[in-house]
Amino acid sequence: MPDQDQALRVLVADDNPVVRAGLAALLGTHPDIRVVAQATNGEEAVRDARRHAPDVTLLDVRMPGTDGLTALPELAALSPVMMLTYSTEPEVVAEALRRGASGYLVHGEFTAAELIKAVRDLREGRPTLSPSTGVSSSLGVSYKPSHKSHAPSSQLQPFMAQSNRPSFGLSSREVEVMDLIASGMNNRQIAATCFISEKTVKNHINHIFAKLHTSTRSEAIAHWLGTTREGWAR
Repeated sequence: MPDQDQALRVLVADDNPVVRAGLAALLGTHPDIRVVAQATNGEEAVRDARRHAPDVTLLDVRMPGTDGLTALPELAALSPVMMLTYSTEPEVVAEALRRGASGYLVHGEFTAAELIKAVRDLREGRPTLSPSTGVSSSLGVSYKPSHKSHAPSSQLQPFMAQSNRPSFGLSSREVEVMDLIASGMNNRQIAATCFISEKTVKNHINHIFAKLHTSTRSEAIAHWLGTTREGWAR
């Protein structure tokens, strides 16, 4: 087992408590990686980075208070920063790279194993970028903006989503709704994204809760993302 003093030190910054817990649990299953701090916004991330000197920082874009892009220049001066976010807007990707991000991963476009590899690679100076960013992983290729200004809802999937992820008997629409719930959307936002009524969203959620054997959104998200004790047992 690697010496904890030699472990790769990671700071996780995301305002979604389920995503933070999931990332910490995932990273914590690897003895050569240690999560040294968890932050809910950019201001906390900078404070924690100064205090804990991480080897890699995983940073969300949109957070309350000081957002990721605002904090990025200061964070990038303290450690390599991997943007880990649902944001695929070309202008956001370009601004993140301009402000010092060393990598950019979009939730739903990588597996848990690929995330672990990306974190390890970043410490060694090898960046990883999701295909939807339109940027070469060498960071030496000119930025190529996409014509799409927003990611389709099918891309809004949890970071631990894999091709063999169980659907728990959910229909394709229920899977879409559950992914949006896990991304932090409320019923009104889900209704707007899926072009359905809030009443229909509530009906889908009731069906989802029944199939996942849960009674609250937080329980459903934890079950869906695999952050329960059973989900992390491998």
